[in-house]
Amino acid sequence: MPMNISPFQQRRTRLLEQMRALGGGIAILPTAPEVARNSDAHYPYRHDSYFYYLTGFGEPEAIVVLIAGAQSTTDQQILFCRSKNMEREIWDGFRYGPEAAAHTFGFDSAFAIEAIDDELPKLIANQPALFYGIGVDSGFDAQIQKWLNAVRMQTRAGVTAPTAAHDVRALLNEMRLFKDAHELDVMQRAGRIAAAAHVRAMQTARPGQYEYEVEAEILYTFKKQGSPFPAYGSIVAGGANACVLHYVGNDQKLNDGDLLLIDAGCELEGYASDITRTFPVSGRFSPAQRDLYQLVLDAQRAAIEVTRPGQQWNDPHDAAVKVLTQGMLDLGLLQGSLDGVLETSAYRQFYMHRTGHWLGMDVHDVGDYREKQSSADQERPWRTLQPGMVLTVEPGIYVRPAEGVPEQYWNIGIRIEDDVHVTPNGYEILSIDAPKKIDDIEALMRS
Repeated sequence: MPMNISPFQQRRTRLLEQMRALGGGIAILPTAPEVARNSDAHYPYRHDSYFYYLTGFGEPEAIVVLIAGAQSTTDQQILFCRSKNMEREIWDGFRYGPEAAAHTFGFDSAFAIEAIDDELPKLIANQPALFYGIGVDSGFDAQIQKWLNAVRMQTRAGVTAPTAAHDVRALLNEMRLFKDAHELDVMQRAGRIAAAAHVRAMQTARPGQYEYEVEAEILYTFKKQGSPFPAYGSIVAGGANACVLHYVGNDQKLNDGDLLLIDAGCELEGYASDITRTFPVSGRFSPAQRDLYQLVLDAQRAAIEVTRPGQQWNDPHDAAVKVLTQGMLDLGLLQGSLDGVLETSAYRQFYMHRTGHWLGMDVHDVGDYREKQSSADQERPWRTLQPGMVLTVEPGIYVRPAEGVPEQYWNIGIRIEDDVHVTPNGYEILSIDAPKKIDDIEALMRS
């Protein structure tokens, strides 16, 4: 099926409009380099998210250049990419080449990447400002400096170099925070694939297996349903391992009576899903596991209910913390009053992370969590949630053995995470197909 390039063209046009509002200039964004694993073998290639957001072009050795003229009719959209090379295509596979890439991806023109040192100074010349990822990559900073110096060498001929620099990522971060219809469609499909992987894990996990065997079922489902790779290193943590927040060993045996915490999401067409489910390896929750699991589920429900337009970013976290803290008091994990425990943050012994993060092309996606500074002497307020934002909602509880902690809860780690799209009237759970109610999980595992 031919690629729909309209969303990428629309994003380039929006960025050009923002550049023009700042006085115009030239934007230069490279894709990610290939990285050698060893000898002549490379790690699997993955494009730069900013570059792909604007182009849809997935090949390495590419740079996008956008020039905002005085009017939109004088704008230029230019791609630098690898030349056609039949010999290299025998070894490495198809490459578009400049002519086909310009036509396929909707650029005004394209050049071979080998010509960039000759062509880019010509494009930079007489531009008022330069837009690029300032300070992100020292190697690319050096290239920018080289191109600027090539322009400055022409001063006596009346050529001027840009006198201002803007961080283009700041503009793109704000754009990427609000997902368009194309992005939401991809993220919904990514959510379905990841949910199917969690279902398969619940159906196949058994005592005596190793964590990596369950991980293999997850990765199999990702590939089987069209995802090229996971969006991040999967966490498959049985028993006490679930109390390690970023556990990645995935090499321990699963025991009867263990809970299994799986934090795994796939990447699809450049976008991430991010789902966590926790379930009993034996297929049935113990009473203590059931108590803690239901507490986390109630906290997540409270957090999702306030993930709506007009709420602040921190409201879901506050809602989850309040439910979790009251539950910790009710179960004897903590002592004192609700207000007292919240004030001292004593709940952090068992819940020490935030309740979510932005989600998009990157699993921890870009975008400010607070509003822009209103004045130097005021703390920036939390960001107001708006339609088009996508975030995770992932409360948890992690009980390590400690004096005064009821022993029946020791070594239980639980997290429940969903991907939530803020809609005009509320929210939409993109990962809804992954079961999370106790009865639903136990019924699925029995089947």
